[in-house]
Amino acid sequence: MTIQARVVELEQQHHALEKKLAETLKHKSADDLEIIELKRQKLHLKDEIERLQHDIAGGNQSQAS
Repeated sequence: MTIQARVVELEQQHHALEKKLAETLKHKSADDLEIIELKRQKLHLKDEIERLQHDIAGGNQSQAS
């Protein structure tokens, strides 16, 4: 898988988490721990996306496993 393909995959996962978080926040009975975990996962994905985009911008076009 190329780095760019991995970025696209991570962006899709980030978007799905964003939707899930928004749905969870709509409910008054939302579990705070679930919200925290979703936000943590979303941040982790964002950090990974930014790291990979930095690699692409730096000319590191090697294959990601």
